[in-house]
Amino acid sequence: MRFDIITVLPALLESPFAHSILQRAQKKGIAEIFVHNLRDYATNKQKSVDDYQYGGGSGMVMSIEPFAACIEKLKAERDYDEIIFMSPDGVTLNQSTANELSIKKNIIILCGHYKGIDQRIRDIFVTREVSIGDYVLSGGELPAAIVVDAVVRLIPGVLNDETSALSDSFQGELLDAPVYTRPADWRGHKVPDVLLSGHEAKVNEWRHEQALERTQKRRPDLLE
Repeated sequence: MRFDIITVLPALLESPFAHSILQRAQKKGIAEIFVHNLRDYATNKQKSVDDYQYGGGSGMVMSIEPFAACIEKLKAERDYDEIIFMSPDGVTLNQSTANELSIKKNIIILCGHYKGIDQRIRDIFVTREVSIGDYVLSGGELPAAIVVDAVVRLIPGVLNDETSALSDSFQGELLDAPVYTRPADWRGHKVPDVLLSGHEAKVNEWRHEQALERTQKRRPDLLE
């Protein structure tokens, strides 16, 4: 699977993709992540990629030409399943969306900045707009990293335990059950006996009950 991320701040994305699961996925050749500096596609000597907005108002708007040039160059090299724009007014990212994206082959992610991007970019090129929540960040770089992380870990072969991603919170429309590790007794705080029983059916039943109870308390909307 290949991700191409277009941004004015490529250095901001160096660390998230250079460690842990995302690093291993790239080393295994399962995922490819390329970050493109939007300024490389600027049409002026100053390498600026924004301009004043028509109609007046505060904040600069990212211009259409650099985005179009980068997107068209990439599309000339291969077909893309999705061109995603990270936006607070997009559809909120959830596990279902991550699952859907994980079976795609090539994805472009556009990172906005400043006041936003020229609406024509969204109208002409973007196939999907995604938000990570009802709040505004300085740019789309960190949200883009979140999308890539959420999607890549679902690709077969990325995690050492193939069943791990399938048991994550939200996969079964429930939050995950509590988890424990050694020691079994820490200052009188003990691991539930059922988890020490070795009885797989009872453990699974306990985990389902705990997941359901936790979801009812914390995210009842998931059960509607």
